[in-house]
Amino acid sequence: MRKLLYYLPLFMFVCSCSEYTNVLKSKDLDYKFDYAKKAYDKKQYLQASTLLTDLITPLRGGPKGEESLFLLAMSYYENKDYLNSAVYFKTYYNRYPKGKYTELARFYSGYGYYLDSPDPQLDQTATIKAIQELDAFLDYFPKSDKVTIAQNAIFEMQDKLTLKQLQNAQLYYNLGNYMGNNYESAIVVSQNALKDYPYSKYKEDFELLILKSKFQEAKQSVSERQTDRYRDVVDEYFSFINNNPESKHKKEAETIYKIASKHAGL
Repeated sequence: MRKLLYYLPLFMFVCSCSEYTNVLKSKDLDYKFDYAKKAYDKKQYLQASTLLTDLITPLRGGPKGEESLFLLAMSYYENKDYLNSAVYFKTYYNRYPKGKYTELARFYSGYGYYLDSPDPQLDQTATIKAIQELDAFLDYFPKSDKVTIAQNAIFEMQDKLTLKQLQNAQLYYNLGNYMGNNYESAIVVSQNALKDYPYSKYKEDFELLILKSKFQEAKQSVSERQTDRYRDVVDEYFSFINNNPESKHKKEAETIYKIASKHAGL
């Protein structure tokens, strides 16, 4: 009896593999489609995607063509292959702009890219694509029950992109005058980030970095330009304090202001 219980799962597995092999070889499209749906329901996503890949072309234009394409995209998505899932989700919503699954296809296309989005220091192509896809989803389906999920994902990814910009700006600041005026680069990167993401949680960090970079530029300028540059630092200080009256960097900013105002003759 124990041996029977031991070999029973193995026997069932062999039978299952044998049946799947027969389905792969079958010319019966309906049989393949039904088996693919059952495989998907059983979370056998690799089997489902393999079968559905063979079905989407011959079933195209028929009543099962739309569902097979969507299930193929979902099979890749559930298997965490987000790049391939996005390809088929996009194919679906372009082919069926008012289809039964268009809302879900647009959402999962973007959300898959979101789940595939790497750490800030790495290439952010997936992050940018996620924002684009989810923005389009919100435009097309503003009343969807997935709106809040999409919005939160967008906010999180915008913060990630902003953090990457902050890291770049900080790197320029740390380089100082090494092989050129890197303080100016830190200022430009920070200003562009503030323009692109005005409500970022890193807004204060960018503004402080601009103030510090302008201060370093003034300190290291030729004497003829120092007065004007220190005056620019003073203006930047007041802008920083007005925007961040309770800043934890207030003392650092005030120290910069005292030195800059003295040299600016104010």
